Amino acid sequence: MKKKEKKHTLRIIPLGGLEQIGMNMTAFEYGDSIIVVDCGLAFPTEDMPGIDLVIPDTTYLKDNINKVKGFFITHGHEDHIGAIPYVLQDFDVPVYATRLTQAIIEHKLNERGLARSVKRKMVKYGQTITAGCFKVEFIRTNHSIVDAAALAIFTPVGTIIHSGDFKVDHTPVFGDPIDLQRFAELGKQGVLALMADSTNATREGFTMSEKSVGRTFDTIFAEHKKSRILVATFASNVDRVQQVINTAYQYGRKVVVEGRSMVTIIGLAQELGCIKIPKGTLIDIEELKNYPEHKTVIITTGSQGESMAALSRMASDMHRKVSIHKGDVVIMSSTPIPGNEKAVSRVINELSEKGAEVIIQDTHVSGHACKEDLKLLYSLLRPKFAIPLHGEYRHLQAQQKIAIEMGIPEKNTALLRSGDILEVSEANMKVTGRAPVGRILVDGLGVGDVGNIVLRDRQNLAQNGIMIVVLTLDRQRKMVVAGPNIVSRGVVYVRESENLMEEAQQVVEAAVDKCMRRQITDWGKIKGEIRDSLSEFLWKKMKRSPMILPIIMEI
Repeated sequence: MKKKEKKHTLRIIPLGGLEQIGMNMTAFEYGDSIIVVDCGLAFPTEDMPGIDLVIPDTTYLKDNINKVKGFFITHGHEDHIGAIPYVLQDFDVPVYATRLTQAIIEHKLNERGLARSVKRKMVKYGQTITAGCFKVEFIRTNHSIVDAAALAIFTPVGTIIHSGDFKVDHTPVFGDPIDLQRFAELGKQGVLALMADSTNATREGFTMSEKSVGRTFDTIFAEHKKSRILVATFASNVDRVQQVINTAYQYGRKVVVEGRSMVTIIGLAQELGCIKIPKGTLIDIEELKNYPEHKTVIITTGSQGESMAALSRMASDMHRKVSIHKGDVVIMSSTPIPGNEKAVSRVINELSEKGAEVIIQDTHVSGHACKEDLKLLYSLLRPKFAIPLHGEYRHLQAQQKIAIEMGIPEKNTALLRSGDILEVSEANMKVTGRAPVGRILVDGLGVGDVGNIVLRDRQNLAQNGIMIVVLTLDRQRKMVVAGPNIVSRGVVYVRESENLMEEAQQVVEAAVDKCMRRQITDWGKIKGEIRDSLSEFLWKKMKRSPMILPIIMEI
């Protein structure tokens, strides 16, 4: 009886993307088939010194590698595709995505020399892919990047709708509006569960159309005809770039696109016809000097205050081609991602100090569904179960309340955490276990070689500094031949703390003498005694706990 129950149960396992913004990845398992939706990364937080990226732990998928049939990607943002070059090295299965998403993935794989080894299959809206016992249909949605899709996942127990990141935009800049008709048809046929984007579930009303930003740009350009204009936005927001280009063309300005990631994505979008640039409008950054400044617009990355992005380098006079000066107008066309507020504020202050006018208000609309958009999706699909996705716990909780308002019983809603194994049948759903989850840290070319212990050491070094104690021992004669010498980095400035360093040296000498008298020859024990004695001395003297690294040489 137990085996029969398992056979007829769908397992939904979020491997990332809950309790946080980013690192989105969800596995769907039934019998001998697993499909994976999205494969995203997260950016390091302030407590991760030296870390470049964070990707999900795919141990569960590796343990069931023979079941994995394919990866289905909803759109081309880093938090949904960024981990593909790292994760897909371990899986010989196709990646399914729409055209721009697939082009961005291909570019990422080319950069790492993996384009030939990873299978990629481009999907059109309305197309259904069979993968094991699953069928997956791509449905048109709107988002802040072109070619976003929701997924209808047809399983043996019922239809699951995965919204991806979405909003309802009836007047998109490029392409068609969200396919509400298809959602309504699926609702009539019967939807078992809706897994919807929770990022904006705390916000009232509808999300504004992307075209509303175009009207704001028009007003700003009209009011600043004598100024050079710089627009900072997300590299992937192709529709925003299109609107800046449209307005620039209308006012007879030339446009420069600056920032490596933005140049890449706009180039790909142009090749696919996802952006239309009037002939002669786009110029190379080298050509800026050939035009009056008030006849130019620079579209750049760095709206989140990233230290190495183009705008940050311009603000700190580190950019080779562009310097900010009095009279410039800088439009910050994005909302700071939670955690980036300080970095954004720093860049705005630097720009202001140089005499630039920084415009923040009404220059951005979200790409995520607000409360009324979510209610519309629930009313069209009428799902039996609600499983909020994408966001911190408060966002998931807000969407749960919306689902209950729309008539779904609370017992039919699930607030999951990354790693929860949710078993769903036609009649009910419940969390039955945990899958291994966690953060895999990427540092340079190293993937996963920096763990919690190394990270803790880095944090300790950053906060408290290090003292290195070097001495040479003659083990046979049981005496110190040279040293101890103490090197301080990040603790005190040695030249101004000679007395302290002399006292510290005496403490180490006493600790070593103590070991010699007790005839302790084990290096580990001697190092431990040095570390404990010096640590106790520094805490009493300075109330500091630097990392202490004893190095013993033997003759």
